[in-house]
This record gives sequence, C-alpha cells and structure tokens, in this order.
Amino acid sequence: MESKKVSKIGVLTSGGDAPGMNAAIRAVIRTSIYHGLEAFGIMRGYSGMIDDDIFKMESRSVANIIQRGGTILKTARSKEFLEYEGRKKAYENLKKRGIDGLVIIGGDGSFKGAQKFSNEFDIPCIGLPGTIDKDIAGSDFTIGFDTAVNTAVEAIDKIRDTADAHDRLFIVEVMGRDAGYIALHSGIATGAENILIPETKTDIEDLIESLTEKERRQKLVNLVVVAEGDEFGGGNEIAAIIKRRIPSADTRVCILGHIQRGGSPTCLDRLIASRMGFHAVECLINGKHNVMVGIVNNKMHYTPLDNAVKAKQKIPEDWFRIAKILAS
Repeated sequence: MESKKVSKIGVLTSGGDAPGMNAAIRAVIRTSIYHGLEAFGIMRGYSGMIDDDIFKMESRSVANIIQRGGTILKTARSKEFLEYEGRKKAYENLKKRGIDGLVIIGGDGSFKGAQKFSNEFDIPCIGLPGTIDKDIAGSDFTIGFDTAVNTAVEAIDKIRDTADAHDRLFIVEVMGRDAGYIALHSGIATGAENILIPETKTDIEDLIESLTEKERRQKLVNLVVVAEGDEFGGGNEIAAIIKRRIPSADTRVCILGHIQRGGSPTCLDRLIASRMGFHAVECLINGKHNVMVGIVNNKMHYTPLDNAVKAKQKIPEDWFRIAKILAS
C-alpha cells in the first residue's frame, strides 16, 4: 500500500478479551497524543465501528487502567462486519471523523476482518496479537497468555495440595479449543503426569497404561492437564474413560473455565502490550502499514497481515519431549 500521512488513529479490541488489552490501549492513546495525533476509542470492536460508537480519547482517558483485566473498550464479534455493506457503513463512520489509521487488538479472526477492510477502503491497519491462546505466528508471546497460564498454574498448584491430601487423580481442564499452549505450559510448570492437547493425537491406551503403572508404583498424586479442544473431549470426557478403565482410581475433575481470561495482567503482559501499542503507532506514522506487531527474541517483529491470518504458531517438538521425560 502506498504510504500516506496518518493524523487520526482509532483503536479497538475484538474477539475474546485478554489481560493486558488495557495496557495496549493506553500505549496506543498516549503514543498517538505524544506525536500530535488525535486518538479515538471504538467500543465493542467492529460492532462499534458499524454502530458509530466512537469517541475521542485524551491522555487522562487511559489513566489507572494498566493494571485492569478485560478491556475498557469492551469487545464483541460482529456478524454484520462479515458483509460488505457492514464494512462500508463502518468506513463511512470513520471517514466522517477523519480517522485514517486503525489499531486492532485481537486474534486471527480480528486480523482477517482488518485485512479485508483495509484492502477495500484503503485504511491502514496495524494488528496487535491479543489472545490468551498464544496461537498466532509472528510473536513469541501474545497479550494475555502469560497471565492466563499463571492463573492456571496457581489453580493447579492448589489442586495438587488437595490431590495429595486424598490420594486422588485429578483431571484439570484448561482453555484451548484449537491450541494447547496453556495446557502444555501449565502442565509442565506444575509437574502434571500427562498433558493432552489438540496439536497431538491422544493415545488413550498410552494414557491408561501410564496411569495404571503409576498406580502400581503407588504414586499417590496424579494430575492430568487437558486442553478443552483435545480430540477425546475435555475433562469430563477423559475422566469418564479413566473411571471405566481404572475403577480403583479416585478420580475428580476440575474445569478452570473463564477464570483464565480475567484478572490483573502480569508484568510481562503489561510490558509486551505497552511495547506493541507504542510500536503500532510508530508503524502508522512511518508508513509501515497492514502488519501485525509482534516480539521475537525480545525484538520487535513485523508480520504482514496477509501472513498473520494464514499461519498458526506451531509448538516446537522439544516441548513434547520435555513434557514426556519430566513426567516419567
């Protein structure tokens, strides 16, 4: 896209909420104002663009939000934005305010919408990876992942205490419909005996054999961490199989659910969100348009939106080996 001068920037959060989104919003607004640009908040993602729920923001608009979970701009998924007429309506609302650059904080679905919108209406867009799943290629971390996995680790540590007190087998289900990063990282960090994720084929016979062998060794505390998107289902489905195959095991299920989405963001999430938000504005000013801002090896990394929506973050093979060997 031909570079053009940006004077008014809009920011929105789209898709699932993630801790650290507020820190990113704060960085976008304050960096814009520092450079003499006008900044606008767009409520409820693309729905707010269509409904004209857009307002000017000042530096004080983002005071005292860096430590808050969720998003002050709210978030939603918009079916209307999937249609050309919806996107045209959104563009007209931006045009009448003179907004000529957008920062979209969200996941790959949000980036697909941004990519299409930018191509149709020549509005430069910058994507910031905001998702607890860490499933977007082009960044070592996504905004919200570190907080979500630490929430899971804290919960699983507490579950281990009660498992130890009662000699129980606990099946802990964490979020991850299509990606197993939360399960893998929290499982390794808490010493889980088995970790089940969507990226690998679940061998039920291997799981049963492993748990049976541990029971024979009188290993009294057993934890199985399962991502909700595992091919055999989540915690309840896995527990039902284990109860049928190993009836002697005192089996319990704990589904962590949406607790992983909320809460005050960790230091890491605040820092990466602040860096990404700052560089998103710098990209728009410097004519680097239609990219996702990420961090790779602690350096800023820019992935064209076209590539960001096609590629998924793959789990390195050595993570699987680490998980298997350390659980033995």
